[in-house]
Amino acid sequence: MFRHFNQYKKMTIESDIHQVKPFKTKNEKTIVNIMYTNNWLCDQQHYIMKDFGITIQQYNVLRILKGQKQNPITINAIIERMLDKMSNASRLVDKLVQKKYVDRSNREDDRRACNVVITAEGLKVLGKISNRVNDLKGNSLTEEEYDQLNSLLDKFRDVK
Repeated sequence: MFRHFNQYKKMTIESDIHQVKPFKTKNEKTIVNIMYTNNWLCDQQHYIMKDFGITIQQYNVLRILKGQKQNPITINAIIERMLDKMSNASRLVDKLVQKKYVDRSNREDDRRACNVVITAEGLKVLGKISNRVNDLKGNSLTEEEYDQLNSLLDKFRDVK
């Protein structure tokens, strides 16, 4: 179902990257592990998105629009919420309009801006994709462990 995913064999970061020497610090190991896991997740998501003809960034836009509950949102507001801040949101929206997953309309109060909403077709494809993405977690962690992992990741990013 998922590439590079072996649910029967316990893997460590050291074995996954064929590391012979131990990491110098726990911090170094953690950073490498997060980077490796991010790449693994992106690879798995890319594999899923490919089946639907969209990118991870387009999927992110669809999720943002679904969260709006049919309330229009501007491109600038989408950019603020994007996971990948380097994405060209205007281009992403253009491609989603072509696929009929979103509608765009000009704003009456500001002709430079436009409103974007997700379509019924966009919601339908998003539901199918989300089901497959949610299957990525498998049975590897409990709900409590997911809460703990999220708290630790939030704490890790809290740079002072």
